[in-house]
Amino acid sequence: MITIGQLAGYVGVSVKTIRVYHDKGLLPEPERDGSGYRRYGADDVIDLIKIRTLAEAGVPLARIRALRSASSEELQLALHEIDGELTARIRGLRATQERLRRLAAGDLAPLPDEVGAHLERLADWGFTPRWVTLQRDLWILVFATHPDRAFTLFHDQAETLADPALRQLHLDYDHAHDLDADDPRIGDLARRIAGATRRRYGPDELPGLDMASEVPALIQGSVNASSPAWQRLDTLVRAQLGV
Repeated sequence: MITIGQLAGYVGVSVKTIRVYHDKGLLPEPERDGSGYRRYGADDVIDLIKIRTLAEAGVPLARIRALRSASSEELQLALHEIDGELTARIRGLRATQERLRRLAAGDLAPLPDEVGAHLERLADWGFTPRWVTLQRDLWILVFATHPDRAFTLFHDQAETLADPALRQLHLDYDHAHDLDADDPRIGDLARRIAGATRRRYGPDELPGLDMASEVPALIQGSVNASSPAWQRLDTLVRAQLGV
C-alpha cells in the first residue's frame, strides 16, 4: 500500500490532480488507515494510469467518468473513436507545424508548383519585383479562400499572359505604378484594357471571382492603395466595363 504522494510520483501526476479526480468521481477515494492516511494499492495505480492516458489524449473528464461504468465492448468502441480523434488532431498539428516552418522560411503559404513556375516567368518577361510579389500574394489568397476555383482562375491568367499582346497590357499596367494619376497614358491604358477584356470574355462574362466575394475587393484595395495611378486606372476600367 502506498500514500497519495507515492501514487502521484509513480504515475507522473500531481497530488492536486489526484484530488481533483477524487472530487470528480473518476478515482475512488480509499479509506484512511489507523494513522489517518489514505493508502492506495495496485488497482489504484492502474486506474490512475488509464485516467491520465485518456486525459492526455484530450478526453473530457466527464467522458472519462462515464467510461468507468461502460461495458468492455462499449469501452473498446469508445477507445477506438478516441484513437481516431487523436489521429486527426495529430494530423492537424503536423500541418500546423509545417505551416510554421514555411513561415519561418519566409513562405506564407505553399503554392502549387505550376504557380511558382509562373511567378518565376513573370520576372523573365520584364515584370517588376513589386508586381511579382503582388501576384504571389494574390494567389495565396485565392488558393486559401477559393480552392475549388483557384486553378480555373490561375489557368485563365496564364493563358492571358501567354498572348504577347495581352501580356503587354499587363506590363503596361505594372509600369504605370509610378505615373501621375492625371497622366493621359492612364486613360489610354484603361481603354485598351477594357477593350481587350470585352474581346476575350464577351460583354456578359467578365473574369475573376464572384463580385460579391470580399477577396477581389481586398486585393484591389491593396493594389489601389499602393499607387494613385493604379487607383485611377481601376476606376476607369470598371466604369468602361460597367462593373
